[in-house]
Amino acid sequence: MNRPDWIKVRAPSAEDAREMGAVRKVLAEYRLTTVCQGAICPNAVECWSARTATFMLLGGLCTRTCRFCAVPTGNPGGALDRDEPRRLADAVRELGLRYVVLTSVDRDDLPDGGASVFAEAIRRIKEEDEAILVEALVPDFGGNDDALATIARAGADVIGHNIETVRRITPLVRDPRASYDRSLSVLSRVKELSPDTITKSSLMLGLGEERDEVLEALRDLRGVGVDIVTLGQYLRPTKAAYPVARYVPPEEFDELREEALDLGFGYAVAGPFVRSSYRAAEAYAAARR
Repeated sequence: MNRPDWIKVRAPSAEDAREMGAVRKVLAEYRLTTVCQGAICPNAVECWSARTATFMLLGGLCTRTCRFCAVPTGNPGGALDRDEPRRLADAVRELGLRYVVLTSVDRDDLPDGGASVFAEAIRRIKEEDEAILVEALVPDFGGNDDALATIARAGADVIGHNIETVRRITPLVRDPRASYDRSLSVLSRVKELSPDTITKSSLMLGLGEERDEVLEALRDLRGVGVDIVTLGQYLRPTKAAYPVARYVPPEEFDELREEALDLGFGYAVAGPFVRSSYRAAEAYAAARR
């Protein structure tokens, strides 16, 4: 399927390229990975300019096999880099970041799914500067309540978990261990454990879902107290990944954003290139208001 005209990213300017080169140098020095690099995100320049970045914790090998994702899968065998949170906090300071998103692969090989590493990273960043906002975009931790409690106590300003798609499409594209209802329960439990923490989720569109199903998913997210929602176009990362069913036009994204706001979300952003952490600082400020 050919991409329409609205699925086009402008080439970075020479100045953008120089700035990103300087950022990559720091990341290499501290042996860190950002989603901005790994996912070849179309919003990387905009986010870095706003001093926002999304870091990938817990290595690059995922224990799950979701069909929309290009991250390598396998069994890391319990391998863990305990020094990663310290290096991350040092890099955040050196880069002058004001909003940090932490996410990770799924680590079903670890008893707590890696929750302790998330928590340590959050604490380290906050120790550097309490004013730095931290968002933890977490996996479902296999439904482990102790792991969710560890995250809730760590002091993140936003805790996110992506529902990814509508109920009907979930078993077609997500690993069997990642169910629609488990994702809702994770978001619900986080709100129970830390009622004042902003919660967030995201939907990919273009996987074959119907509009009524998207609205149902939005209602389900609001039903468990989610404050922020993002909606973006699914783009097939490899030929082996699940195919794109259609490209959602920008005006439809605009309509869905209005529907989300009408449902009571504190902030909603929708568009072809929107990703989970897009305009994250703006979303936090709006939801907090």
